Amino acid sequence: MQQLNPKAVWLFFVSLVLRAFIPIIFLSIYIAATLSDIGEVLDNGGEFSFGFLNWLWVIIPAFLVLCFIWAKLKYHFYRYELTDAGFRKELGVIYKKYVTIPYDRIQNVDIYRGILARMLGLSDLNIQTAGMSATVGRYGMSGGGSEGRLPALSREVAEQLRDELIQRARQSKNQGL
Repeated sequence: MQQLNPKAVWLFFVSLVLRAFIPIIFLSIYIAATLSDIGEVLDNGGEFSFGFLNWLWVIIPAFLVLCFIWAKLKYHFYRYELTDAGFRKELGVIYKKYVTIPYDRIQNVDIYRGILARMLGLSDLNIQTAGMSATVGRYGMSGGGSEGRLPALSREVAEQLRDELIQRARQSKNQGL
């Protein structure tokens, strides 16, 4: 099985930090204020003291280290391959997820390059399948993402993989005729 581009670690790291940064800041302020004595937070004059913000110098680096470790683990356990039966990927650090998409179910293969991915020279490959990619129901769109998303591929690998998947999907659909 093949792994993603090694730069995927940085993509995973930055996305984790951006997704959790605001809640972590508020949580760290709450924890620091709770750990410090209430009398230290408010001076006798009723003015606000910023002494509890010293805890941020401990919490933020610890958070960044944990995010980087998690990004490395996520990269290590994210693998994919093209088999005779279909496209196969496995991912997950704590809970493993195994996805196999038969070639005859592939409807479309798109390449997406977000701003962070472009800065790192990476691309996302989205494999859309029949009935799974975008189900529009009574209450709007559900399952809006593609079933076979591969993040953090190099541009060349993403284009090669897209072409190979489209070719195999055509071949599998033509064999039934």
